[in-house]
Amino acid sequence: MGDAAVREAACACGGLKLRLKGDPEYVSSCACQACQRRTGAPFGVTAIFSQDQVIEQHGEAKVWRRIAERGAWIDYSFCPTCGTTVSWLAEGRPGKIMAAGGCFADKDFPPPQRMIWTEHRADWVRPPEGVPEYTGPP
Repeated sequence: MGDAAVREAACACGGLKLRLKGDPEYVSSCACQACQRRTGAPFGVTAIFSQDQVIEQHGEAKVWRRIAERGAWIDYSFCPTCGTTVSWLAEGRPGKIMAAGGCFADKDFPPPQRMIWTEHRADWVRPPEGVPEYTGPP
């Protein structure tokens, strides 16, 4: 990753930040009800990075553990001041860290490569043209 760009995900108040080197391995949008509730939006955007790409985590984070539909845990790290979820770790993705796509104030951030759990999406939500859709997990 020699000259890879440094990306920063930050909460709304700027108190919790995650700096990563390079592009995410994958970007996915998800319309499941858990992502809707986590984001307060009709879908979430997840950027998946290798833990090796983490440069620095700055600020205090609170962690909330959710047990997913398949029984595996997901630990969400959020800012205790503004409540923004910045990143999470998932039992089913060892060695990976997921970051909320909306926390990157970067208009050139890579677009989602798929949309999952579309059975829960609002009728007016559509992925970008050519992006595959899955009614459940891929």
